[in-house]
Amino acid sequence: MHEQTNTNRAGDGYTAAAVAALLALTGAMLLAMFTRTEQPHPPLEVEPFALGPFLAASLAIGAAAYGLAVRGMRFAMAVALLFALTALVSYGPQKYVDPAFPKIWPAVIVAQAAIAAILGRAVYRAIRQIGSAGGSGA
Repeated sequence: MHEQTNTNRAGDGYTAAAVAALLALTGAMLLAMFTRTEQPHPPLEVEPFALGPFLAASLAIGAAAYGLAVRGMRFAMAVALLFALTALVSYGPQKYVDPAFPKIWPAVIVAQAAIAAILGRAVYRAIRQIGSAGGSGA
């Protein structure tokens, strides 16, 4: 099987770093949930699903995104965007009105910065692809 790699560089370090930050935060959140640490801890369920399996799936998607990003694989950005979408459940803008926000704001801010980095990187890459495709016409 031939691997689809990015020929410009070995990998996308910006995306990989943002994914790694979200992996660390999501892993810490899962551990806090399992150990039922002092408040604030994540709830066991969030409509419409149990949070544990969702976080496990999120971590799996994040691990795949990280592995693809560091290798410069073409599909890495799509998986990283999916991971960012799953992180919004735990760290999205709805957390600003959460009563626990004064205790959880560092994680929320860092996660949102990582999500913004992934989105920004995706937009940057899309613009570059459109520019390079448009410039090759006669």
